[in-house]
Amino acid sequence: MKVAVTYENGMVFQHFGHTEQFKLFEIENGKIVRQEIVDTLGQGHGALAGFLAGQQVDTLICGGIGGGAKQALETAGIRLFGGVSGNADAAVQALIDGKLRYDPQVHCDHHDHAHHEHGHTCGENGCGHANGCAHE
Repeated sequence: MKVAVTYENGMVFQHFGHTEQFKLFEIENGKIVRQEIVDTLGQGHGALAGFLAGQQVDTLICGGIGGGAKQALETAGIRLFGGVSGNADAAVQALIDGKLRYDPQVHCDHHDHAHHEHGHTCGENGCGHANGCAHE
């Protein structure tokens, strides 16, 4: 399995379409065997799914993500775990352990990044949830 995480300073970056880096993890037999940080080269929303497919990624962990990007990932055959926040390495380990908490309905509306229910924008404060933060 090859997993990509939207990445910034060790954390899951909260806006898929604006991520400047992914941290890639190769996982075999439940163990991380290789990891690297790659630059997206400013590719933007639509091209990022193709970028990940070119890296042979089959799973993406991210914060907020728009509907068009979700469709592009689905078309590329990339499984999505959206609405994740916190430490990137810990998120991957939680995925491996079958304990990753995520929001399968996560969505950022890229045409109206004004304010959501709690008065903040997509991914602000690290929540990554379009209908407000889901606090633990």
